[in-house]
Amino acid sequence: MSWSTHARTPNPSRWQLSRQLSRRRFLGFGGGGAAAVLLGTGVFVENSVSSLPLGGADPFSLGVASGDPAPDGVVLWTRLAPEPLAADGSGGMPPRRVRVEYEVAADERFRSVVRRGRVVATPELGHSVHPEVGGLEPDRVYYYRFRVGGTLSPVGRTRTTPPVSSSPRDLNFAFASCQTWQDGFFTAYDHLAREDLDLVVHLGDYIYEHVPDPDRRGEIAESSLRAEVFDLPGYRLQYALYKSEAPLRAAHASFPWVVTMDDHDVEDDWAGDHAGTTPVPSADPVAFRRRRAAAFQAMYENLPLRSAQVPSGSHVRLHRRLPYGRLVDLTMLDTRQYRDDQPCGGGISATCTERFAANRSILGARQRAWLLSGFATSPARWQVLGNQVPIGQGDLDPGPATKVSLDPWDGYVAERNRVLGAARDLGVRNLVVITGDRHRNQAQDLRADYADPDSPTIGSEFVGTSVTTRGDGEEVDARGRLMLASNPDLKFYNARRGYVRVHVDRQRWRTDFRVLPYVTRPGAPISTRATWVVEDRRPGVQEG
Repeated sequence: MSWSTHARTPNPSRWQLSRQLSRRRFLGFGGGGAAAVLLGTGVFVENSVSSLPLGGADPFSLGVASGDPAPDGVVLWTRLAPEPLAADGSGGMPPRRVRVEYEVAADERFRSVVRRGRVVATPELGHSVHPEVGGLEPDRVYYYRFRVGGTLSPVGRTRTTPPVSSSPRDLNFAFASCQTWQDGFFTAYDHLAREDLDLVVHLGDYIYEHVPDPDRRGEIAESSLRAEVFDLPGYRLQYALYKSEAPLRAAHASFPWVVTMDDHDVEDDWAGDHAGTTPVPSADPVAFRRRRAAAFQAMYENLPLRSAQVPSGSHVRLHRRLPYGRLVDLTMLDTRQYRDDQPCGGGISATCTERFAANRSILGARQRAWLLSGFATSPARWQVLGNQVPIGQGDLDPGPATKVSLDPWDGYVAERNRVLGAARDLGVRNLVVITGDRHRNQAQDLRADYADPDSPTIGSEFVGTSVTTRGDGEEVDARGRLMLASNPDLKFYNARRGYVRVHVDRQRWRTDFRVLPYVTRPGAPISTRATWVVEDRRPGVQEG
């Protein structure tokens, strides 16, 4: 049996076993020393690379992935690491370029191969490869795998998006964020990998910059791991540690991912060129830029990102727009790299007036202009913002005062009003924001101006909980009780762990909050804690 384009939930026990397939399936790559291979934005000829004898070691210990799907293609990813936790961050690879072959097929047994190619894994990019495969058919499932030396990778499954001018019937996706390794097991991804999805959106905090208690889960971490990371080898080791989780690898191999970053992918609460809460040496601006550059490079090396996301030193472009026909425009934001520093020194405040300053920005002027241009020109029925920190007000004072955290959009009120007001003025049909960071589930209405009680509801926001961060969680924590009492626009709150599943069609958006009873031990079951919906042309959330 092979999986058709409509059978979108594969059996991992079958299609992950590609190493048993014959090496002869990889014939037909074309020949000669003039054949070119692509690495990021550079081209190398065939005789500049070598094969890799591995002596039985598995170079694909970190798994395979795909990302940023388009109607005609997708980016594929793997990183060679026969010793993933080698202390120098090299993954146990020699310091030389290595040829990696890949192929894409219409069936899981690779009887109908549609694309073959070669890419170069270099030590400069951690022996990662990101081939961008084009010429595929729209809205179709494909399977892919890599080979290096005599070793085949696990098989990945991906899917292209519908034609840009089409009107797809629906879209199924999930979003997740915040997966501290030492806080729990990645059981949520076991369940996510079995969902019927077109893609996965990860909203940041894929890794955390510290390992304060490496044996908290009952497992002893390798001695090569650092208490906190500041350099490229350290960040590479963090990704290797997180990708040691089989559920995470399975979820990557099951669907294409669209990823961005938040603060812990670099450092807690960092803002633009300003370091976050970590003390010296990161507080030095030059040292922080070096740290940020290292984190960005490790992020690119370890995630399925296109060449447009290759970092340039301490800068990387992560804001981008992915259309799903004329049904959905998924606009991924970057609320870290271009923002002003948090007002009043950050934290939580009821008295900080600096947060209202007209010139304060969480997006930066260029990204904001790009976002609003998309509002004005997009033909999509649903405008979806992939956003890191909550845009809706999060008052923590049930009395007359307004007490808010200054790291989310509450610290940048004028820009929030400008963006939400523009969505109203430009006639955005359905604005839905999906958000991570807060380690809780929320469903809330969005207002153009929270200072005006008569301000209309113009959109909806769904905040997703963490995969593991802060451990098992609970139904409603102390903060949740405060928020429910203080925010009339907040309709639902839950502090369990898990992810969010979304089904959107032409008439309705449905959000299922998928939660686990525990993460501090493996094997937790999954359930849908609540369902909330948004109706077409009716802004605001409703209980499903």
